[in-house]
Amino acid sequence: MTQAAEALTSEQLAELIAGYALDKKAQDVVALDLRGVSAFTDGFVICSGTSDRQAKAIHDAIHFGLKKEHGLLPRRVEGAQEARWILMDYFDVIVHVFVPETRDFYRLESLWGDVPKRRFEPGPEAAGDAGEDEPGTTNAA
Repeated sequence: MTQAAEALTSEQLAELIAGYALDKKAQDVVALDLRGVSAFTDGFVICSGTSDRQAKAIHDAIHFGLKKEHGLLPRRVEGAQEARWILMDYFDVIVHVFVPETRDFYRLESLWGDVPKRRFEPGPEAAGDAGEDEPGTTNAA
C-alpha cells in the first residue's frame, strides 16, 4: 500500500469508489456507514449495472482506478466472472456491484436498514461528489 492509500479515510475511499462507478454509469450508488455495527469493515458501497457486462465494466473501473491512482488493490474479489454480484474487499470499504435482479433478490440495504446512508448521483460536479443524503442520515460513507 502506498502512503497516499494509507492516508485515505473510509469516507474518502467510498467517495472514490462511487466516482469510478458513476464514471461507468452505475445506477443507484449508495454508501452504507457500518462503523459501530460491523467488526469487519467501515462501510459498503453498493451499486448496479444494467447488465452483467456493465457490472464488469464498473468493477474494472474501480479496480484500475484505485490501483493506478492510489496504489490500492482489493484483498479479495468474488463473482467477477459471472458478474451478477461482484464483491470487492478493500478492507475499510467493501464494494458490491450488482445487476438489478440480483440486487433486488438480496436486498443488502434492507439488511443494514438502520445505518446511515449516502446516495451518490451523477451530475456536472467532479466524480465522487455526493448527491443528497437520505432523510435522517448523516453525511458519512
